[in-house]
Amino acid sequence: MTTVGQGVKEIRIRDATGAFRVIYVAKFSDAVYVLHCFQKKTEKTSKTDLDLAAKRYRDLLKELEK
Repeated sequence: MTTVGQGVKEIRIRDATGAFRVIYVAKFSDAVYVLHCFQKKTEKTSKTDLDLAAKRYRDLLKELEK
């Protein structure tokens, strides 16, 4: 998911109740950071969901720089 940030990945889950996404980054040695998880309601991932994950990614980078 380069639209969110470098090294960001997505897990796609589908079951009888619907489709779900987990957006995460695991490129740092100390942890896997979940940026956003949600149930998909439409075919395309909404800009709101992508923007939220991108903001959390930027915030994470700032925090790790400290």
